[in-house]
Amino acid sequence: MSWSDLERLVVDAEASAQLQGVLRRCSSRTNLLQTARRLGYRVTHNDLRHAWLQHLQAAEAQEPSALKPATGARR
Repeated sequence: MSWSDLERLVVDAEASAQLQGVLRRCSSRTNLLQTARRLGYRVTHNDLRHAWLQHLQAAEAQEPSALKPATGARR
């Protein structure tokens, strides 16, 4: 259920400038998790790690040539 709380936190933050400000003031992942929990979102370190990995995979899918080494280089 914590993953759905992370998704809800993101949706809520996208809709609320006040919530965005609160989250921007977080100086670490631990601080972000504490703040989210205090606001009623059950988010875990694993949720953040999983979201970051998804973000990296999406970025790689969008620009595969920027992440892969060039092939056929002449010597």
